[in-house]
Amino acid sequence: MISILFGGAVSMVLTLIGTRWAIKWLASRGYGQEIRDDGLQSHQIKRGTPTMGGTVFIIATIVGYFSAKLFAMLTTGAGSGPSASAILVLFLFAGMGAVGFLDDFIKIFRQRSLGLRSKAKLAGQTMVAVVFAVLALQFPDDRGQRPASPFISFIRDIGWLELPLIIVVIWILLLIAGMSNGVNLVDGLDGLATGASMMVFGAYTLICIWQFNQSCATERGVGAKCYEVRDPRDLAVVAACLTGALFGFLWWNASPAKIFMGDTGSLSLGGALAGMAVMTRTELLVLVLGGLFVIVTASVILQVGYFKITKRTAGVGKRLFRMAPLQHHFEMLGWEQVNVVIRFWIIQGLCVVIGLGIFYAEWVTG
Repeated sequence: MISILFGGAVSMVLTLIGTRWAIKWLASRGYGQEIRDDGLQSHQIKRGTPTMGGTVFIIATIVGYFSAKLFAMLTTGAGSGPSASAILVLFLFAGMGAVGFLDDFIKIFRQRSLGLRSKAKLAGQTMVAVVFAVLALQFPDDRGQRPASPFISFIRDIGWLELPLIIVVIWILLLIAGMSNGVNLVDGLDGLATGASMMVFGAYTLICIWQFNQSCATERGVGAKCYEVRDPRDLAVVAACLTGALFGFLWWNASPAKIFMGDTGSLSLGGALAGMAVMTRTELLVLVLGGLFVIVTASVILQVGYFKITKRTAGVGKRLFRMAPLQHHFEMLGWEQVNVVIRFWIIQGLCVVIGLGIFYAEWVTG
């Protein structure tokens, strides 16, 4: 437990300090955000705000994790090396961040609001996700448990939903693509995606601690209620480091934002969310825990779908919302940006509470 808190604290301090330095460094080189000309006019004042801030919390999370491992070894002498599950989540986190970094860098270098072409961006995400999925199905421990399983899971593996290997890889790929693009869509207002992601990773810290205390690999975890998760304690350290790093970043990213996470941050966070869901056997529960990302993504799908249907049937495309993603719809209704952010945080907080309630209720009644 101490190593979990230590990792989170190190990540938070590193991000608090590192982000301040990054703001100055990025601003001195003109590495600022480009804003779409067809976007909200109120957002034009954000043009030039330093971006690629996700780089800071990616580095802080990785350093925090390995610091926690070293701290455990030095203080208890019983610490173990990095686990396969933790390394794979960090690989996915950093790999998706690298794709986002390329996207952000191209935007800055070419002074435009569009970075990587959609096919190149999708190819990069797919490559990282497939490598993660294939590796996650390897590395059995002494009990035969692998980081990922061939079953679709809700709170545990669903016994009758075992998938062939290639379908498992495709399923994990879809989950990663959905969550990374979901966080990317939410990231449009100061602090919105940072605060929402922080809540979900905080929830995963609690879930992993609970799974470790009730693990089938320990003497305490026996019977039908124990959890078959390969490395729950190490995953708790990763989740705590992510939570701490986002706490530190939010200090600078809250309205008015001094720095943006960019695609570097949003794609990496979405990848980490999907990775945590796969490793903890909560692949469907993450849709509840990250409910805000699902709602905002659905608003874009509905907007595009409604426009195409009305254009085909009536000859003129109509919009279901004034603007998508959903947060911009409320801005166009006259809501202040900070009000949209706080109210969306409340929605995300409720999703986390509901998700944790479902998780605990399953254990009580299971």
